[in-house]
Amino acid sequence: MSKKKINIICLGCSKNLVDSELLLKQLDAEGFEVENDVENSDAEVVVINTCGFIGDAKEESVNTILDYAEQKTEGKIERLYVMGCLSERYKEQLPREIPEVDKYFGKFDWTGIVDDLGKHYHTELRTSRIITTPKHYAYLKISEGCNRKCSYCAIPLITGKHISRPMEEIVEEVEKLAAQGVKELLVIAQDLSYYGFDLYGDYKLAELVNRISQVDGIEWIKLHYAYPTHFPMNIVEEMARNPKVCHYLDIALQHSSDNMLKIMRRGITRKETVELINNIRTVVPDICLRTTILVGHPGETEEDFEDLKDFVREMKFERLGVFPYSFEEDTYTADNYEDNIPQEVKDARAEEIMRIQENISWEYSQKLIGSTLKVIIDRKEGDEYIGRTAFDSPEVDLEVVVTSEKPMVIGDFYDLTINEAEAFDLFAINE
Repeated sequence: MSKKKINIICLGCSKNLVDSELLLKQLDAEGFEVENDVENSDAEVVVINTCGFIGDAKEESVNTILDYAEQKTEGKIERLYVMGCLSERYKEQLPREIPEVDKYFGKFDWTGIVDDLGKHYHTELRTSRIITTPKHYAYLKISEGCNRKCSYCAIPLITGKHISRPMEEIVEEVEKLAAQGVKELLVIAQDLSYYGFDLYGDYKLAELVNRISQVDGIEWIKLHYAYPTHFPMNIVEEMARNPKVCHYLDIALQHSSDNMLKIMRRGITRKETVELINNIRTVVPDICLRTTILVGHPGETEEDFEDLKDFVREMKFERLGVFPYSFEEDTYTADNYEDNIPQEVKDARAEEIMRIQENISWEYSQKLIGSTLKVIIDRKEGDEYIGRTAFDSPEVDLEVVVTSEKPMVIGDFYDLTINEAEAFDLFAINE
């Protein structure tokens, strides 16, 4: 008798990806044939790991569920499960609206999928995953939830309060990842800055990073999604002295004007934000800072937007992403403000910020011409190899396009001299 095949469709962020990888391992251990995000699959069972954060992501999740619900109705698949943030947030509505799904699981009860398939969850494998990224890097989720009260954000409604994972459990997972060949860890959480406070009574991100850096085989560690309020500066000090911690930090700032920071309930002022960024750059002068900006939030005036443009020009972030405000029901903003900024104004503001950032990114990239950088090779496309520097994370940052007359090894590091640069791409020759 052939094994039953299960296809897991993962939508949303890298934190969802980690959950999918954990589930893949559990199903594989129970004898299923597992696959990840395979189009036109012949799998009998489909699991959709949904995102429920912003409008576009929710729409994608719903449309994906509907597509597979139709396939189930047509007899193309036997069972259909839905898990993740969307089903956590709308756990009562979804079963009524899309009853073709066999069972809905939330963000934290996905282990029940194994039980529903007549198998059992392996506790001893709780830190084991089937990696779906290229084997040389992996995401490492160190906590769930968020204690912040940002006006626009629905994540605390979905995930609840911040819950840190114990250090010992995280280190165990890192040891397993390294044994599989992982060299680069992309440390993720909704709020890295808060790590450890709930378990140990103090912010422990620096200590955790130090401990995982001691695992043999790990060469790069990158930090994603820090929060500026009560930021633990000791993590930057750890970065300065620990060669395995890349000089890279993803810290979402969202806005600059005091008016908007207050409306957004960010707990910080413009002056404090500038001081923090300057302090970080003083400790690690060559740090690459990635931030996220939110435009078009209710209450954002033209003066606020001008302040934001000046802030972006002044701070010259090495990496920056911008998003137009998306209305989220049950958030503080939804309950207290009218979403009265037209979508075309939101989009225009986002485009204007990105035009400013493109010039900053171009200037930054031009300064790298002639420098020799350590590059990890992610893949080959045609005759060229594609890699990243220690200042870039997968999918969101710059890539290095490498021309090489001799074969290069995917997942290996190379010292390459940058000979050309664009705003969002670097070029090198492997001689």
